Amino acid sequence: MVAHPRLAGYLTQALDHELSVVQQYLTQSCLCRLWREDGLADYFRREADEEQGHAGKLICHLLGLGLAPNGTRLKPVRPGRDLREMLWLDRQWELDAVRLYQDALHYAERCRDGAAAALFAELLADEVGHLAELDRMLGELADKGCDPDRFLKEICHG
Repeated sequence: MVAHPRLAGYLTQALDHELSVVQQYLTQSCLCRLWREDGLADYFRREADEEQGHAGKLICHLLGLGLAPNGTRLKPVRPGRDLREMLWLDRQWELDAVRLYQDALHYAERCRDGAAAALFAELLADEVGHLAELDRMLGELADKGCDPDRFLKEICHG
């Protein structure tokens, strides 16, 4: 199958994004380990693993089209100075992913590329879920009645 050039561009842009987010979450995980927040480090590591799975799906799709994956335009890591800032920065990454996958899905549908549309729809659903989870966590942190220690235990073990 021959990929439409613009769809190939969306796939490559998505790969760049996913690899950037893997780097972001791994950095946050390592930073949390330095802070001796092992539960939080594990949380960010799980997020990195999930995003790496997304990158793997994109790579497989690109290879299936006969295209060499080339995720070379990684965005700089912005780990944050505390949990609230980390989550807020991660929310921006996930919001960017939602926008990207919405645009890519609509274009794949217009091109009648069902395989690309299915991939983008799957990734979009995952990113919408991540965004909702980050919004929930940020909302709990902002809630005046929220005990930060309880909050950390919930997201690290819940």
